[in-house]
Parts: sequence; C-alpha cells; structure tokens
Amino acid sequence: MATAAEWREKARHVEAIGCEALYLADHFKDQLSPIAAMTAAADATTTLKVGSLVFDNDYRHPVVLAREMATVDVLSGGRLHLGIGAGWLESDYVQAGIPYDSPGTRIERLEESLKIIKGMFAGGPFSFSGKHYSVKDVEGSPLPLQKPHPPILLGGGGRRMLQLAAREADIVHINYDLREGRVNPELVRTGMAGRTAGKLEWVREAAGERFEQIELGFTIFLAVVTDDRESMAATLAAGMHAEPSDVLEMPHFLIGSVDQMAEALIERRERYGFSFVVLPGESLEPLEPLVERLAGN
Repeated sequence: MATAAEWREKARHVEAIGCEALYLADHFKDQLSPIAAMTAAADATTTLKVGSLVFDNDYRHPVVLAREMATVDVLSGGRLHLGIGAGWLESDYVQAGIPYDSPGTRIERLEESLKIIKGMFAGGPFSFSGKHYSVKDVEGSPLPLQKPHPPILLGGGGRRMLQLAAREADIVHINYDLREGRVNPELVRTGMAGRTAGKLEWVREAAGERFEQIELGFTIFLAVVTDDRESMAATLAAGMHAEPSDVLEMPHFLIGSVDQMAEALIERRERYGFSFVVLPGESLEPLEPLVERLAGN
C-alpha cells in the first residue's frame, strides 16, 4: 500500500470479507515493515487478528521482539498471532550483511529465542543462559493480554524445524523445504502431496499427546481462478518436471473455479487436517467469494 489510508482500508476490507487474520512477511523487499503495519491494521479494525508470517529470528534479539509483540497484543486488544522462524532467504542476509549460518545453527538460535520470549510473556524477572543468548533478570513488561501468551506460529518443511514446531507452537504451518535458501523448481517440488503427508507425520510424532491441541495450517502461494484448470496445471507441470495431477494436488497451489477451489480446500482439510489457510494478498480480489463461502468452516 502506498499510503496509510490505503493500508487501513485494506485491513478493513480483509476483515469485512471474513478473513480471520492479516499476516505480513519479514523480508527486505518492497513491503511495509511488519511491526508498524500490524499495529496500524489492528487500529483500523475491531476483530481482525494481525500477525507475522514469519519474523526472522536473526533480525531481532528475542528480548526486543518479545517486548514489541507484547505491546502489539496490548494495543490490539489481544489480537496478535506471533509467527517466528529460523530465517531462510539467503539474499536477505547478504543484502543486510547478516551472517548466514547453517540451518541447524539458525534453528538452535530460534529454539533458545522461544524460551526467552515465552519466559518474558510469563511476567516477572526472567533469566536464561544458552549457547546463543544470555539474559539476566529481564522484566517481561508489558505483558500480553492473551494468556498464557499470544498464539505462536512456527512452520517449515524440514524434519528438525517441524519437530520444534510440534513441541512449541500453537499453530504449525506446513511449508516447502527451504534449506537451499532460494526459490527454485526443486524447492517447489518439496511441497507436493506425498511430501506434505510425510511432514505431517513428523509433526504428529514429535507432538505426542499435544497434537490434538495444535492447529495445522499452510499457505497458498499460487491461486488462479479459471474455468480451465487442466490447461493451467499442464503449463505449470511442464516447468516443474511433474504431472498436471501433481500440480492440482499440491496444497500450496489452488487452481480452478471458485467451486473447484472450495472442494479442493475441503479435501485438504479432510486429508491433512488443515484448518488454517493463508491466501496470497495480491490474489485476494478474485478469491473473495471463496473466503465468504468457507470462512469459519
């Protein structure tokens, strides 16, 4: 959005058509910075939840992020979703001059950050000493309105990240395997139906008894409203070295008429247990009938 008025109107429109939440990414590209934009969107609406998909843990110290997020939760009246990840897009790190450590190291840091953030959300002086962070008697103030803390969203496409999400998150978001640090055809292939089922098994295994309390979600990265879904799927499949049926079954693609899209999302809920679907903002207008039909189901 080019102006504050346009952004407020966007948030109100998203709320009006029945979306539950408005999420912002955390990349160094042509977009609004997420924390300020989340606050403005919450201020312009009454029920819309605001969140991040997702904050890169390496861009902010967990003490700073915890205080910022508690403040957003207070100022929004308890409407924050906190999405946080280990970071993945190598070009962001290069542009900003931030060391791009191995995926394992970044996930280690994220795991420690989650302990600090949850500790600060609990209130009172909090101390932690780990491999990557050390804090002493830091006061969790302000405290978020939502108890014990705002919903925490973690996700990914690799085993280690999804196992961490299964243990720590309220919303587990199934994604591509992002370990290569860039988007390419092979990355997209990691989102196919069979791979998705395997990722969910990792989550179920690591979550144990808490699996039933987890909300499962995913993002639609490509949404095309068309009356000729087979032709569109064939075109996409050629570039992916896949079959058209693979494209139509991939959870992260949504192609077809509004009726076909609704059927596909219901099928994915029944097949995988997905109940939280994130739609691409740039494609929202043609998808509004779909949102109005399925919101709350």
